[in-house]
Amino acid sequence: MSLVWRLALRDLRGSRAGLRLLAVCLFLGVAALAGIGSLSSAILGGLSERGQLILGGDVQFEAAQRQADPAERAAFEKLGSVSEVVRMRAMAIRADTGTSLLSELKGVDKAYPLYGELTLQKGALGARPTGNDVAIAEGLSDRLGLKPGDRFRMGEADFRVMGIIGEEPDRSGSGFTYGPAVIADMDGLAATQLVQPGSLFSASYRIRLKPGVTPEAAAQVINTQFKGAGWEVRDRSNGAPGTRRFVERLGQFLALVGLTALAVAGIGVGNGVASWLEGKSGSIAIMKVLGADSRTIFLVYLVQIVVVAALAIVAGLTVGALAPSMIVRFAGDVLPVPPRLDFYPIPLALAAANGLLIALLFALVPLARARAVTAANLFRTGVEGSGRPGARVLLAIIAIAGLIAALAILTAREPFFAAMFVASVLGLLLLLTLLGVAIRGLAARLPHPKAPLARLAVANLHRPGAQTGRLVVALGLGLTLFATLAVIQTSLNSQIESTIPKRAPSFFALDIPKEDAPRFQALVEKEAPGADIQMVPNLRGPVVAIAGKRVADMKEIPEEAWFLRGDRGLTFAADIPPGSRVTQGTWWPKDYSGPPLVSIDQEAAQAAGLKIGDTMIVSVLGVEVEARIASMREINWDTLGFNYVLVFDPASLTGAPYTYAATLAMPLSRETAVSRAVAGAFPAVSMVRIKDVITQVSELLNQLATAIAIAGSVAIFAGIAVLIGAISAARRTRSYDAVLLKLLGATRGQVLLVQAIEYAVLGFILSALALGIGSAAGWYVTTRVFELGWTPDWPVVIGTVAAGGLGTLVLGLLGALPVLRARPAAALRTL
Repeated sequence: MSLVWRLALRDLRGSRAGLRLLAVCLFLGVAALAGIGSLSSAILGGLSERGQLILGGDVQFEAAQRQADPAERAAFEKLGSVSEVVRMRAMAIRADTGTSLLSELKGVDKAYPLYGELTLQKGALGARPTGNDVAIAEGLSDRLGLKPGDRFRMGEADFRVMGIIGEEPDRSGSGFTYGPAVIADMDGLAATQLVQPGSLFSASYRIRLKPGVTPEAAAQVINTQFKGAGWEVRDRSNGAPGTRRFVERLGQFLALVGLTALAVAGIGVGNGVASWLEGKSGSIAIMKVLGADSRTIFLVYLVQIVVVAALAIVAGLTVGALAPSMIVRFAGDVLPVPPRLDFYPIPLALAAANGLLIALLFALVPLARARAVTAANLFRTGVEGSGRPGARVLLAIIAIAGLIAALAILTAREPFFAAMFVASVLGLLLLLTLLGVAIRGLAARLPHPKAPLARLAVANLHRPGAQTGRLVVALGLGLTLFATLAVIQTSLNSQIESTIPKRAPSFFALDIPKEDAPRFQALVEKEAPGADIQMVPNLRGPVVAIAGKRVADMKEIPEEAWFLRGDRGLTFAADIPPGSRVTQGTWWPKDYSGPPLVSIDQEAAQAAGLKIGDTMIVSVLGVEVEARIASMREINWDTLGFNYVLVFDPASLTGAPYTYAATLAMPLSRETAVSRAVAGAFPAVSMVRIKDVITQVSELLNQLATAIAIAGSVAIFAGIAVLIGAISAARRTRSYDAVLLKLLGATRGQVLLVQAIEYAVLGFILSALALGIGSAAGWYVTTRVFELGWTPDWPVVIGTVAAGGLGTLVLGLLGALPVLRARPAAALRTL
């Protein structure tokens, strides 16, 4: 090995440029993987580090539609310092202009916040909200034109803006909200008179625990002492569970996309190594003549590849490790929480391992070919024509590929999803490989064109040493990924901008007092004659037990069983709700008055493992209601109405305080008048404008699509590197072709035209292939995953794919320019 190292390092000093393609491809792939992993870890680290700030305490107990009674409050205070926070939706109304906006009203006590500090922007009229003086978010200030000193109404209270919120320490833990925040103290909240029996609000009790008390012990004490009270418990280790799940899942998906890009880069590694070893044929021949055996040849060049790969991997890891800092500097505002900037070795180690394995996987075949041939064959034909790799090499390739797949699956948050993704990518790679073989075979069997230049171009697709197969795999995968993203993003945009608004109602109206429901309906019909009004009873409460098992005792809640997390909307109905169809069981009679029954969405039931006849317990205002599952329903979510997962029989919940919720559909011209009339006559009613919700969702989806496109662009760059490598690998053969054509009288323009026809054919085939496969993949994701209509913007999709095909042609022609400069005398001497 000492001799091998000396020979390898000595040879490497004079031929570093030959492995530039290997270095570039590995750098791109490793940097993408390391950057994605480091950023995900930094955001999750920020969530953990700021858990107390985000949650607002060491542990939080939250209930829907009720506040703690004296006994519960006393139990909380035994555990440590307590802060109460009440959150609800309410309309902020500016009387002088008549404008209004749905906002989040947040009532806080004097102890708030237990961790961190509530700060106000410069120009505030006080230090914190007191009485009718409130602090508002900057979004509310901008939308209603409010500044410190201005007044507005919420419910029955006349508030004065005493400041604009600067820093709200627990904002990240609030999850998705319908509007900007208004922070008032408890006296200000009481003045609104919005907290009434049946109104939709949540009361949270954050506790700074006494020394020696753990969050787990505190939760056990409260759940034991107040069993069945329906408290939802969160602790500082998971202050924002929804954000954490989103970051983990997105990070996993982007990491798999990055691994796909690295696989594409691996093809470039193979091309680069093959081209480099072809140029080394003289050195290999001399070493064999001097007595070097095949094993020594293999190891000498393997060492060089590993050294260059290691340098490229280190450079990629450096960029990946610095990625969180760079993203915070240039795009920190789009991150859900400030990430914890630190060194994260695990994602870097995974990226390095994948990079090294990919380099070995694609370098083994050209190394094996160089090892297997004789010196005479090396002098005559070069590496490309030296036969197939042996059984041991094939076994090593299979083992390395298995290691890469195992790393991707075993380190994923959702191994099954990762396994399906890896299987899909492998299937696509196999399909592209077979298509590459088919293209070469078809080109060989086509009738020869009469035009000499066209005949030469077609022959280049199937000639010995042609790079057609590699180009189809690498560029086909990259273009397919971009075509898929274009189909998904344009379909989502079309749904959000046109299809959904056509189906959606104008408003959701919430917290309609049940005694005022007829008066509310009459007012809306007066302001918007012919408006479609659908009203349903509305309560909230968590599911505390299913099929005899307490949800709090479940070690892990299935991802699809989301209805078991937090409070759920509840309703009751005598008839099957519009947009639902009973698939199992039977609906109760209209005059049913027996033991409580419930109907559940069939997908939710399957996720939780429930069946007809199982029991379910929900907590309504601290009272547990046990019901038997009587039926399962298929819900048509496309109606965008009130589609409740859980619907009870009327006798079960009519005794509980409840309000009505309504969907209001009307002409656009009447929306403003209805909104103002409802705000004036029913200050407690929250009017959710659907257009505003769609805008928020659109912004979120656009950010998500941008993140995926950035990760996917690495695959495109890797594909470009593969194209360059393929051109480089075939340069020697093409130089001979160009020289012979010139000797036969061909001009430079004709030689270039042959190359243009070849790459135009290849680009057209790849573009058509990417359009077909990308459209199918986009259809599946849009209709099966997102469950939306498939409405891609075909000009954008076709334009994206056409740009990729044109890029293939341009790069191919640029790579042909050095061939045109080949000197006949120099080329003929080496034939």
